[in-house]
Amino acid sequence: MDTRELSVVAGSFIGFQLFFSGVSPLVSSTLTEGYGKLPPHKLNEWNSRLVSTIHALIVGLFCLYILWFDDAVNADPVWGDPNLVKLNVAITCGYLLYDLLLLACNWSTMGDSFFVCHHLAALYAYGYVLTRGVLPYFANFRLISELSTPFVNQRWFFDVLAYSRSHRLVVANGVAMAVAFFLVRIAVMPPYWAKVFGTFGTPAFERLGLGAQVAWIVSCVCLDILNVVWMYKIARGCYKVITGSSGKKKASKAQPNHMNNHTD
Repeated sequence: MDTRELSVVAGSFIGFQLFFSGVSPLVSSTLTEGYGKLPPHKLNEWNSRLVSTIHALIVGLFCLYILWFDDAVNADPVWGDPNLVKLNVAITCGYLLYDLLLLACNWSTMGDSFFVCHHLAALYAYGYVLTRGVLPYFANFRLISELSTPFVNQRWFFDVLAYSRSHRLVVANGVAMAVAFFLVRIAVMPPYWAKVFGTFGTPAFERLGLGAQVAWIVSCVCLDILNVVWMYKIARGCYKVITGSSGKKKASKAQPNHMNNHTD
């Protein structure tokens, strides 16, 4: 790994940690009075999800820029110039390391084995991108999935602030979340895997070597299985919100949904 990428990983890790511990509490307490009324473990999760949203917007928009304007990567998805992609991946790796540390330190209230598997699979695959500069198109393409994260986090914010499930903002966000999650994590699977299969048997694919091939395919399969599981949970929740099958009961209690962080 080059010094530049290593510096970006370290800077990303430190930057997101500083945002979690310093910027998020200041911004959140200014935006809503409900933040200061939360118990300590909910404050940690709130700050974590705000950091998650910031990361998602940064890498998601950067991903779209690369897909639209980086001709070298689009022309050669396996061995194209990975310069910009490695920057985006390095930012994500720093975030994943920060989040793994946060989960480990707050496992009793925020721990989730599915999300640990997600992070480790991503780090395993992205390690090849940073160290060898391979598969830039495919590594960047996976990051488009982050564009659904802000809607997932916003749902949690509404829940913890005791918004009724039938509130128009909650319903609108729930529908937007389901649509966004489907578009950037499920609907993209066929074209992505078509591109993957199109490289099989080519000199570029053989040049990767068995290690990189296994890391690429296995990690992508694991991530897509998790995405399907999460899509099922989100679709089921969205259906309940739209039909009001669970909103009336929860609204009467006016209590937030105590859902683990990162289960979406």
